[in-house]
Amino acid sequence: MTLSIDGLPPLREVINTHELRAKKSLGQNFLLDLNLTAKIARQAGNLTTCDVLEVGPGPGGLTRALLLEGARNVVAIEQDPRCLPALAEVSEHYDGKLTVIQGDALQINPWEHLTAPVRIVSNLPYNVGTELLTRWLSPAEWPPYWQSLTLMFQKEVAQRIVAKPGSKTYGRLSILAQWRTDAKIVMELPPEAFTPPPKVTSSVVHLERLEEPRYPADPVWLSRTVAKAFGQRRKMLRASLKGLAPDLEDRIVAAGIKPTQRAEEIDLAGFCALSEQLRAQ
Repeated sequence: MTLSIDGLPPLREVINTHELRAKKSLGQNFLLDLNLTAKIARQAGNLTTCDVLEVGPGPGGLTRALLLEGARNVVAIEQDPRCLPALAEVSEHYDGKLTVIQGDALQINPWEHLTAPVRIVSNLPYNVGTELLTRWLSPAEWPPYWQSLTLMFQKEVAQRIVAKPGSKTYGRLSILAQWRTDAKIVMELPPEAFTPPPKVTSSVVHLERLEEPRYPADPVWLSRTVAKAFGQRRKMLRASLKGLAPDLEDRIVAAGIKPTQRAEEIDLAGFCALSEQLRAQ
C-alpha cells in the first residue's frame, strides 16, 4: 500500500475502503489532495499552541492536514456516521490528538472539549456554513473563545463577507464580520479540486478577531437592524425599518443617516450608530 505524506493511506483509498460517497443532502464535497489541505491549514497560522475546532471533516482530508501542521488537538464535529471509522483511524495514528463528536454542529456546544487558545478551521458543509459563521460572530460576550476563523465557502458567500458598501454583495454578513474581525479572502479553489466537483468556485476566508468591536453596538440590535434593513435592499431605510420605532425617521437622522438612503449605501459605522439609536427606546 502506498502511504501519503502523513503515513496514512491516500484519501481516495480511505473513501473506497469505507464506501464514503459524498451526500448532497449533507452538503458534502471532499478535498482529497493533502498538499492542498495543508495549504489551507497553514492559512490559519501557527497551530502548534492551539486547539482547533473543525466542522464537517468527512473522511478527514483537512483534519489530517491540521494534525500534520502540528495542531495541539483537533475537535471535529461530524454528522455523517459513515465517516467515523475513517476518522477513528486518524485519531489512532495521531495518538488521540483528534476528538470526534458525532452530531449536528448547530446543536452541539463544542467548547467544553477545547482549551484556549482555539482556532476554527473548516471546509464547512454548504448547507450550514452561513448559519455557523453568524453564530460565531454574534456571541453576547466579546472577545469570543476563538482567536480566528479559517473557513471555506462558496465564492459568492466569501465575497459577501468581505464586501464594501455600495457593492452588490454587501449585506448582513459583511457588517457582522467586519464589525468584530479583520476578514480577507486568502485562497480560491476550483470545482475540480473537490470530489464530487461542485458547480461553483470555492474560497477560503480568514477572519482574525479584534479584541474590541470597531464601533460600540449591541450584537442583538445590530443583527436585528441589519437583517431588517437588507431584507428589502432596494427600499429606503425609512421603509425597510418600518416598525422598529415609532419615531423611526428621527432616530435615523440622529445616527447621521438620511432616511431616504438604502441599506447598501450605509457603512459599518452608520449601522452601529443606527442600531444604538434604535436600542435606546
